[in-house]
Amino acid sequence: MAAARGTGRGIGRPDTRASTWLAWSLAGLSMVMFVASFPLWALARSAHVPAGWDANLSLGDWLAGILFLVFPLVGALIGSRRPGNLVGWLLLADGLLWTHTNLLDYYGVYGVAQPGSVPFPVGIAWLNNWLWVPAVGLLGTYPFLLFPDGKLPSNRWRPLAWLSGVVIALVSVGVAFSPGPLHGFGGVVQNPFELLLPWMIPVFWVVLPLLPLCMFASALSLVFRYRRSRGVERQQIKWIAFAAVFVGTLYLIAMVLSLLYPSASWFAPGSPLWMDVVDYAALLSFITIPIAVGFAVLKYRLYNIDIIINRTLVYAVLTAALALIYLGGVATVQAIFRTLTGQEQQPQLAIVASTLAIAALFNPLRSRIQSFIDRRFYRKKYDARQTLEAFSARLRNETDLQELNVELTKVVRETVEPAYASLWLRPNVRHAAWREGLDQR
Repeated sequence: MAAARGTGRGIGRPDTRASTWLAWSLAGLSMVMFVASFPLWALARSAHVPAGWDANLSLGDWLAGILFLVFPLVGALIGSRRPGNLVGWLLLADGLLWTHTNLLDYYGVYGVAQPGSVPFPVGIAWLNNWLWVPAVGLLGTYPFLLFPDGKLPSNRWRPLAWLSGVVIALVSVGVAFSPGPLHGFGGVVQNPFELLLPWMIPVFWVVLPLLPLCMFASALSLVFRYRRSRGVERQQIKWIAFAAVFVGTLYLIAMVLSLLYPSASWFAPGSPLWMDVVDYAALLSFITIPIAVGFAVLKYRLYNIDIIINRTLVYAVLTAALALIYLGGVATVQAIFRTLTGQEQQPQLAIVASTLAIAALFNPLRSRIQSFIDRRFYRKKYDARQTLEAFSARLRNETDLQELNVELTKVVRETVEPAYASLWLRPNVRHAAWREGLDQR
C-alpha cells in the first residue's frame, strides 16, 4: 500500500502516464501514415491509371482523409484522460485502420498501374480490399455497446459482444479469400488468395447479413441504456444518438438518390456535382461520431446537446418548408405566366417573386416552427418559459410587495417544481431606523 501511495496509483488503476504515451503514440502513427500517403497519391496521379478503375485520385479525395484524423485524435484525448474507458481505444484502432487503408490504396493503385515500380502491389491491394470490414464493423458495434463508460449495459449483452467479434472476423475472412476480382481495378486484377472452398461461399453469404444486424442490435442497446439512464449519462447518450441519426439520415438520402439516379451515384465517373456533394457529405458524416463521443465522454459542454438538437430540428424543418415554398412558387408563377402569355420562355419574375416571398416568410415561419417544436418536444421548458415571461410582465406593473411574494413563490413552484418553497425578505435596517427617527420628530 505504501508503494501505491508513493507512486500516486492505487491497486488495479491504469498507469496514466503509460496510457497517455501509448494513446498519443498511436495517434501520431496515424498522422504519419496520412502524411506518407501524399507522395503515394502524387505518384498514383502521375501513373497511367485506366479510366475504368475506381481509383479516387482527386485532390479532394486525399484532403478528405484529414477529417478522418479526428478518430485517432479524439481517441487519444479519451485514452489519455480516461484510460479505463475502452471507447477511446476503439476510436484509436479505427483511426489507424482508416489511415492505413488510404495509404495502402494509393500504394496498390500505383504499383498495379506501373508494374515493377514497387514490390508486392497486388498483395497490398489484396490487403486493402478487406480492411474496410473491421474498420466499419468496429465503428458500428462496440462504441455503441460500450458507450459511455466503456462497459456493457449488463451481462445480457455479452453474447452480442462475442457475436459481433466473430461476425467481423468471418466477414473479413470471406471478403479476403473469396474468388473474384479485387475492388477498384475494373475487374482486371484477380484475388491472389482464393482460398475459400465452393461449399464455404454460401456460408459467407449467410454470415454477411449478420454484420448490419449486429450494428442494429448494438445501437438498440443504447435505447435500453437511455431508458434507464438519468442526469449526466442521459446527456451523454443524446450526443452519440444525435450523431448516429445525422449519419443515418445523410446515408439514407444518398441511397435514395442513387436509386433514383443510378448513373450518377456513389462517385461514378461523370456524375453531376450535386451528387458528388451528397456522396462526400454522407462519407464525411462519419466524423461526427468521434466528435460526439469526445464531447460526451470528456463531459465538455455536455448540456449543449439540447440546444443543438433543438436548433437542428428547427432549421431542418425550416429549410424543407422554404425549399417547397420556393419550388412551388416558381412553378406556380411560371404556369400562370405561360397561361396568360402563351410563351414557353419564362422570365426571371418567378425566381425573384419566390425569393422575396421566402425572405418575407423566414422569420415568421421560423418563430412558428420554434414554438411548435418547443411545445411538442420540450414541453416542460416551454411551459417554464411562458410562465417566466408572464411573471416578468406582471412584475413591471405590480407594486404590492405581498402580492409579488405570492406570485414569485407560485412561479418557482411551477418552473422548478421543488418539494417546498418559501420566500424570506431581509428587513432593511437602515430604512427602518430612518423611519423610526422620523416618527420621533
